[in-house]
Amino acid sequence: MPTQHSRVHARLMISPAVLLLLGWMLIPLGLTVYFSLLRYNLLMPGMEQWTGLTNYRFFLTDPAFFDALRNTLVLVGGVLAITVIGGVLLALLLDQPFWGRGIVRVLVIAPFFIMPTVSALVWKNMFMNPVSGLFAHAAKGLGLEPFDFLAHAPLFSIILMVSWQWLPFATLILLTALQSLDSEQLEASEMDGANYWNRFLFIVLPHLARAITVVILIQTIFLLSIFAEILVTTNGGPGTASTNLTFLIYAQSLLHFDVGGGAAGGIIAIILANIVAIFLMRMIGKNLDA
Repeated sequence: MPTQHSRVHARLMISPAVLLLLGWMLIPLGLTVYFSLLRYNLLMPGMEQWTGLTNYRFFLTDPAFFDALRNTLVLVGGVLAITVIGGVLLALLLDQPFWGRGIVRVLVIAPFFIMPTVSALVWKNMFMNPVSGLFAHAAKGLGLEPFDFLAHAPLFSIILMVSWQWLPFATLILLTALQSLDSEQLEASEMDGANYWNRFLFIVLPHLARAITVVILIQTIFLLSIFAEILVTTNGGPGTASTNLTFLIYAQSLLHFDVGGGAAGGIIAIILANIVAIFLMRMIGKNLDA
């Protein structure tokens, strides 16, 4: 058992790191709260005024806020649906023995290491361009009119881009969980007459439940702050059709120069993200205890 003297020394040794971490988190948060209570416009330096909760009221009553909130939920839900379902299917495929499986696994995981800005530019110019994109050439080859994805389906286009980048992460986590499944259970169920669908539904899927929960938790935290793909491709438009909360805060702060309103939006986004994180942590805790 460590003595009281050694405990004091241990706490003293880790205290600089703890203080640095607290300062790194609390100072920016405190400044954001402070700015959210001011009428602070970058075009009028030195004209700051204390307004209390006025910025929060304006931000929450702005119609763009509800559009951004809806788009954020649709974006997160759409990407999670595609990556979880696609990740399960790809994990099942990559778990099968076939020639070149190692190379295929590397190729499947590769998109996760591409920077979001580069990925968005590739999708915008090489795939979704209505004149010279691959989708346009495919449509012309089939005798169809090319479809301008970014103009007529901007949010779906963003979901497609982000899903392509996050699908490898979900596949990797689910494939790792799938490889830990005891093959004797599957063999025994097959000998008992269970078909492939029943084996998947009652053995494989329950075994993947924890991994799926982890994928949902981690991806949700990151997907709530999607920004680069929107900035590079649609710039939040047309109108607010592809604006999420992160982009709305950016536009309020740096395009409209309203630091106070942007800070209030940031605090609101932090509160909403923490509510989602707490809910997901409770869900994953129940899953792990099961």
